[in-house]
Amino acid sequence: MKYLITGGAGHTSGPLTEKLLKAGLQVTLIGRDSSKLKKYAESGATIAAGSVEDPAFLEKAFSGADAAYLMLPPNMQVEDFRAYQKAVSHNYIQALKSAGIKKVVVLSSIGAHMINGAGPVDGLAYFEQLITKELPEVDVVFLRPSYFYKNFFQQIGLIKGMKIMGSNFTFGQEKMVLTHTNDIAETAFELLDKLSFIGKTVRYIASDERTTDEIGQILSASVGQPGIPWIQFPDDQAYGGMIQVGIKPSLAKDYVDMGIALREGKMQEDYWKNHPALGNTKLEDFAKEFALAYATN
Repeated sequence: MKYLITGGAGHTSGPLTEKLLKAGLQVTLIGRDSSKLKKYAESGATIAAGSVEDPAFLEKAFSGADAAYLMLPPNMQVEDFRAYQKAVSHNYIQALKSAGIKKVVVLSSIGAHMINGAGPVDGLAYFEQLITKELPEVDVVFLRPSYFYKNFFQQIGLIKGMKIMGSNFTFGQEKMVLTHTNDIAETAFELLDKLSFIGKTVRYIASDERTTDEIGQILSASVGQPGIPWIQFPDDQAYGGMIQVGIKPSLAKDYVDMGIALREGKMQEDYWKNHPALGNTKLEDFAKEFALAYATN
Protein backbone atom coordinates (compact mmCIF):
# COMPACT_ATOMS: atom_id res chain seq x y z
CA MET A 1 0.00 0.00 0.00
CA LYS A 2 1.14 3.51 -0.82
CA TYR A 3 0.17 6.43 1.41
CA LEU A 4 -0.07 10.10 0.54
CA ILE A 5 0.36 12.51 3.48
CA THR A 6 -0.26 16.25 3.25
CA GLY A 7 0.90 18.82 5.78
CA GLY A 8 4.67 18.39 5.57
CA ALA A 9 6.46 18.35 8.92
CA GLY A 10 3.36 19.62 10.73
CA HIS A 11 2.21 18.71 14.22
CA THR A 12 0.07 15.80 12.98
CA SER A 13 1.55 14.97 9.57
CA GLY A 14 5.13 14.63 10.81
CA PRO A 15 4.41 12.15 13.62
CA LEU A 16 1.96 10.26 11.38
CA THR A 17 4.59 9.89 8.66
CA GLU A 18 7.09 8.55 11.20
CA LYS A 19 4.59 5.95 12.43
CA LEU A 20 3.77 4.77 8.90
CA LEU A 21 7.44 4.49 7.97
CA LYS A 22 8.24 2.53 11.14
CA ALA A 23 5.46 0.14 10.17
CA GLY A 24 7.28 -0.50 6.88
CA LEU A 25 4.74 1.31 4.69
CA GLN A 26 5.42 3.41 1.59
CA VAL A 27 4.81 7.12 2.14
CA THR A 28 4.82 10.18 -0.10
CA LEU A 29 4.95 13.33 2.01
CA ILE A 30 3.80 16.65 0.56
CA GLY A 31 5.22 19.89 1.91
CA ARG A 32 6.19 23.37 0.77
CA ASP A 33 9.87 23.19 1.76
CA SER A 34 11.87 20.05 1.01
CA SER A 35 14.66 21.14 3.38
CA LYS A 36 12.26 20.77 6.32
CA LEU A 37 11.38 17.24 5.22
CA LYS A 38 14.93 15.91 4.98
CA LYS A 39 14.68 13.64 8.03
CA TYR A 40 11.61 11.92 6.57
CA ALA A 41 13.41 11.34 3.29
CA GLU A 42 16.31 9.81 5.22
CA SER A 43 13.80 7.47 6.90
CA GLY A 44 12.46 6.32 3.53
CA ALA A 45 9.68 8.72 2.59
CA THR A 46 9.29 10.06 -0.93
CA ILE A 47 9.20 13.85 -0.75
CA ALA A 48 6.93 15.89 -3.01
CA ALA A 49 7.78 19.56 -2.53
CA GLY A 50 5.25 22.04 -3.83
CA SER A 51 2.18 24.10 -3.11
CA VAL A 52 -1.29 22.73 -2.34
CA GLU A 53 -2.54 25.73 -4.30
CA ASP A 54 -1.09 24.16 -7.47
CA PRO A 55 -3.61 21.63 -8.93
CA ALA A 56 -1.13 20.17 -11.44
CA PHE A 57 1.45 19.54 -8.72
CA LEU A 58 -1.13 17.80 -6.53
CA GLU A 59 -2.37 15.54 -9.32
CA LYS A 60 1.19 14.38 -9.95
CA ALA A 61 1.94 13.91 -6.24
CA PHE A 62 -1.28 11.96 -5.57
CA SER A 63 -0.71 9.59 -8.51
CA GLY A 64 -0.18 5.98 -7.46
CA ALA A 65 -1.37 6.38 -3.88
CA ASP A 66 -3.90 3.98 -2.37
CA ALA A 67 -4.84 6.05 0.69
CA ALA A 68 -4.41 9.63 1.84
CA TYR A 69 -4.28 11.85 4.89
CA LEU A 70 -5.55 15.30 4.01
CA MET A 71 -5.36 18.54 5.93
CA LEU A 72 -5.70 22.17 4.90
CA PRO A 73 -2.27 23.61 5.78
CA PRO A 74 -2.46 26.97 7.54
CA ASN A 75 -1.48 29.98 5.48
CA MET A 76 -1.48 33.06 7.68
CA GLN A 77 -0.33 35.37 4.88
CA VAL A 78 -3.38 35.18 2.61
CA GLU A 79 -5.81 38.09 2.71
CA ASP A 80 -8.89 35.85 2.40
CA PHE A 81 -8.36 32.71 4.48
CA ARG A 82 -11.76 31.23 3.63
CA ALA A 83 -11.14 31.56 -0.11
CA TYR A 84 -7.78 29.85 0.38
CA GLN A 85 -9.44 26.96 2.25
CA LYS A 86 -12.02 26.51 -0.49
CA ALA A 87 -9.44 26.60 -3.28
CA VAL A 88 -7.26 23.93 -1.62
CA SER A 89 -10.35 21.79 -0.93
CA HIS A 90 -11.25 21.78 -4.63
CA ASN A 91 -7.64 21.03 -5.59
CA TYR A 92 -7.67 18.00 -3.29
CA ILE A 93 -10.93 16.74 -4.80
CA GLN A 94 -9.50 17.01 -8.30
CA ALA A 95 -6.32 15.17 -7.28
CA LEU A 96 -8.26 12.40 -5.50
CA LYS A 97 -10.42 11.85 -8.56
CA SER A 98 -7.41 11.79 -10.87
CA ALA A 99 -5.54 9.30 -8.69
CA GLY A 100 -8.59 7.13 -7.94
CA ILE A 101 -7.82 7.03 -4.22
CA LYS A 102 -10.56 5.22 -2.29
CA LYS A 103 -9.51 5.52 1.37
CA VAL A 104 -9.07 8.96 2.94
CA VAL A 105 -8.61 10.37 6.43
CA VAL A 106 -9.37 14.09 6.70
CA LEU A 107 -8.25 16.38 9.52
CA SER A 108 -11.32 18.48 10.31
CA SER A 109 -12.29 19.96 13.67
CA ILE A 110 -14.77 20.07 16.48
CA GLY A 111 -17.46 22.55 15.44
CA ALA A 112 -17.63 21.38 11.82
CA HIS A 113 -21.18 20.17 12.47
CA MET A 114 -22.23 23.83 12.69
CA ILE A 115 -21.45 24.42 8.98
CA ASN A 116 -21.42 28.17 9.64
CA GLY A 117 -20.51 30.29 12.65
CA ALA A 118 -17.33 28.55 13.85
CA GLY A 119 -14.80 30.87 12.24
CA PRO A 120 -11.93 29.07 10.44
CA VAL A 121 -13.63 25.74 11.14
CA ASP A 122 -16.32 26.71 8.60
CA GLY A 123 -13.73 26.10 5.88
CA LEU A 124 -13.18 22.58 7.19
CA ALA A 125 -16.93 21.99 7.24
CA TYR A 126 -17.01 23.10 3.61
CA PHE A 127 -14.35 20.50 2.78
CA GLU A 128 -16.32 17.78 4.61
CA GLN A 129 -19.42 18.62 2.59
CA LEU A 130 -17.50 18.89 -0.68
CA ILE A 131 -15.78 15.53 -0.38
CA THR A 132 -19.06 13.87 0.62
CA LYS A 133 -20.82 15.34 -2.41
CA GLU A 134 -18.08 14.92 -5.01
CA LEU A 135 -16.69 11.52 -3.96
CA PRO A 136 -19.66 9.35 -2.95
CA GLU A 137 -17.75 6.09 -3.52
CA VAL A 138 -14.71 7.04 -1.45
CA ASP A 139 -14.45 5.83 2.15
CA VAL A 140 -13.61 8.77 4.44
CA VAL A 141 -13.12 9.36 8.15
CA PHE A 142 -13.43 12.98 9.23
CA LEU A 143 -11.28 13.51 12.31
CA ARG A 144 -12.72 16.21 14.56
CA PRO A 145 -10.21 17.02 17.30
CA SER A 146 -10.93 19.72 19.82
CA TYR A 147 -8.90 22.79 20.82
CA PHE A 148 -5.18 22.07 20.35
CA TYR A 149 -2.99 22.29 23.44
CA LYS A 150 -0.35 24.00 21.31
CA ASN A 151 -2.66 27.02 20.94
CA PHE A 152 -1.85 27.83 24.56
CA PHE A 153 1.70 28.76 23.51
CA GLN A 154 0.09 32.04 22.45
CA GLN A 155 -0.51 32.74 26.16
CA ILE A 156 3.20 32.97 26.95
CA GLY A 157 3.41 36.64 25.96
CA LEU A 158 0.40 37.49 28.12
CA ILE A 159 1.88 35.72 31.14
CA LYS A 160 5.24 37.42 30.79
CA GLY A 161 3.90 40.85 29.92
CA MET A 162 0.65 41.18 31.87
CA LYS A 163 0.52 38.29 34.38
CA ILE A 164 -2.76 37.02 32.90
CA MET A 165 -4.06 34.36 30.53
CA GLY A 166 -7.22 34.54 28.49
CA SER A 167 -9.24 34.83 25.31
CA ASN A 168 -12.77 35.88 24.38
CA PHE A 169 -14.16 32.74 26.03
CA THR A 170 -14.27 31.17 29.47
CA PHE A 171 -15.23 27.63 30.49
CA GLY A 172 -16.56 27.07 33.98
CA GLN A 173 -19.28 24.51 34.60
CA GLU A 174 -18.99 23.08 31.09
CA LYS A 175 -15.41 22.01 30.54
CA MET A 176 -13.26 22.96 27.57
CA VAL A 177 -12.27 20.00 25.42
CA LEU A 178 -8.52 19.78 24.65
CA THR A 179 -6.45 17.67 22.25
CA HIS A 180 -2.77 16.92 21.87
CA THR A 181 -1.65 16.55 18.26
CA ASN A 182 0.16 13.30 19.14
CA ASP A 183 -3.22 11.76 19.94
CA ILE A 184 -4.49 12.88 16.52
CA ALA A 185 -1.48 11.29 14.80
CA GLU A 186 -2.02 8.05 16.71
CA THR A 187 -5.69 7.89 15.69
CA ALA A 188 -4.87 8.66 12.05
CA PHE A 189 -2.19 5.96 12.05
CA GLU A 190 -4.55 3.31 13.43
CA LEU A 191 -7.10 4.15 10.73
CA LEU A 192 -4.61 4.18 7.86
CA ASP A 193 -2.76 1.08 9.04
CA LYS A 194 -5.94 -1.02 9.11
CA LEU A 195 -7.92 0.72 6.33
CA SER A 196 -11.06 -1.02 7.59
CA PHE A 197 -13.31 2.05 7.59
CA ILE A 198 -16.25 2.15 5.20
CA GLY A 199 -18.49 5.00 4.08
CA LYS A 200 -18.36 8.50 5.53
CA THR A 201 -17.86 8.65 9.30
CA VAL A 202 -16.93 11.22 11.95
CA ARG A 203 -14.38 10.52 14.69
CA TYR A 204 -14.02 12.94 17.59
CA ILE A 205 -10.60 13.12 19.27
CA ALA A 206 -9.92 14.59 22.70
CA SER A 207 -7.18 14.25 25.28
CA ASP A 208 -8.63 16.06 28.29
CA GLU A 209 -11.56 18.16 29.50
CA ARG A 210 -10.86 21.05 31.90
CA THR A 211 -12.21 24.42 33.01
CA THR A 212 -10.29 27.53 32.00
CA ASP A 213 -9.56 28.17 35.69
CA GLU A 214 -7.86 24.76 35.85
CA ILE A 215 -5.97 25.51 32.64
CA GLY A 216 -4.73 28.79 34.05
CA GLN A 217 -3.72 27.24 37.37
CA ILE A 218 -1.85 24.27 35.90
CA LEU A 219 -0.03 26.11 33.12
CA SER A 220 0.93 29.12 35.24
CA ALA A 221 2.23 26.86 38.02
CA SER A 222 4.33 24.96 35.46
CA VAL A 223 6.27 28.14 34.64
CA GLY A 224 6.74 29.25 38.22
CA GLN A 225 3.96 31.85 38.11
CA PRO A 226 1.19 30.17 40.17
CA GLY A 227 -2.19 31.82 40.52
CA ILE A 228 -2.29 33.67 37.20
CA PRO A 229 -5.99 34.08 36.31
CA TRP A 230 -7.79 33.25 33.08
CA ILE A 231 -9.59 36.39 31.85
CA GLN A 232 -12.39 36.63 29.28
CA PHE A 233 -11.62 39.54 26.94
CA PRO A 234 -14.30 41.54 25.10
CA ASP A 235 -14.57 40.50 21.46
CA ASP A 236 -13.29 43.81 20.13
CA GLN A 237 -10.29 43.68 22.44
CA ALA A 238 -9.47 40.13 21.32
CA TYR A 239 -9.73 41.24 17.69
CA GLY A 240 -7.50 44.24 18.27
CA GLY A 241 -4.88 42.12 19.98
CA MET A 242 -4.69 39.76 17.03
CA ILE A 243 -4.36 42.63 14.57
CA GLN A 244 -1.50 44.02 16.68
CA VAL A 245 0.50 40.80 16.31
CA GLY A 246 0.03 40.74 12.53
CA ILE A 247 -2.95 38.44 11.97
CA LYS A 248 -4.89 39.39 8.85
CA PRO A 249 -8.27 41.08 9.53
CA SER A 250 -10.39 38.34 7.91
CA LEU A 251 -8.69 35.61 9.94
CA ALA A 252 -8.79 37.66 13.15
CA LYS A 253 -12.55 38.01 12.71
CA ASP A 254 -12.80 34.26 12.16
CA TYR A 255 -10.94 33.59 15.41
CA VAL A 256 -13.25 35.94 17.28
CA ASP A 257 -16.25 34.09 15.83
CA MET A 258 -14.73 30.78 16.91
CA GLY A 259 -14.31 32.10 20.44
CA ILE A 260 -17.96 33.15 20.50
CA ALA A 261 -19.05 29.70 19.30
CA LEU A 262 -16.90 28.11 22.01
CA ARG A 263 -18.24 30.22 24.89
CA GLU A 264 -21.85 29.75 23.73
CA GLY A 265 -21.40 25.97 23.75
CA LYS A 266 -22.18 25.57 20.06
CA MET A 267 -18.78 24.25 18.96
CA GLN A 268 -18.72 21.45 21.52
CA GLU A 269 -22.42 20.56 21.31
CA ASP A 270 -22.06 17.61 18.92
CA TYR A 271 -18.95 16.40 20.74
CA TRP A 272 -20.89 15.88 23.97
CA LYS A 273 -23.57 13.98 22.03
CA ASN A 274 -20.89 11.68 20.58
CA HIS A 275 -18.45 11.59 23.49
CA PRO A 276 -15.27 9.63 22.66
CA ALA A 277 -12.80 7.86 24.92
CA LEU A 278 -10.11 10.34 25.90
CA GLY A 279 -6.55 10.08 24.62
CA ASN A 280 -3.37 9.66 26.65
CA THR A 281 -1.98 13.20 26.89
CA LYS A 282 -3.47 15.09 29.83
CA LEU A 283 -3.13 18.78 30.61
CA GLU A 284 -0.46 18.03 33.22
CA ASP A 285 1.58 16.23 30.54
CA PHE A 286 1.30 19.17 28.17
CA ALA A 287 2.31 21.54 30.99
CA LYS A 288 5.86 20.16 30.70
CA GLU A 289 5.95 21.19 27.03
CA PHE A 290 4.47 24.56 27.94
CA ALA A 291 7.16 25.15 30.57
CA LEU A 292 9.90 24.35 28.07
CA ALA A 293 8.42 26.73 25.49
CA TYR A 294 8.08 29.41 28.17
CA ALA A 295 11.72 29.05 29.15
CA THR A 296 12.99 29.29 25.58
CA ASN A 297 10.63 32.03 24.31
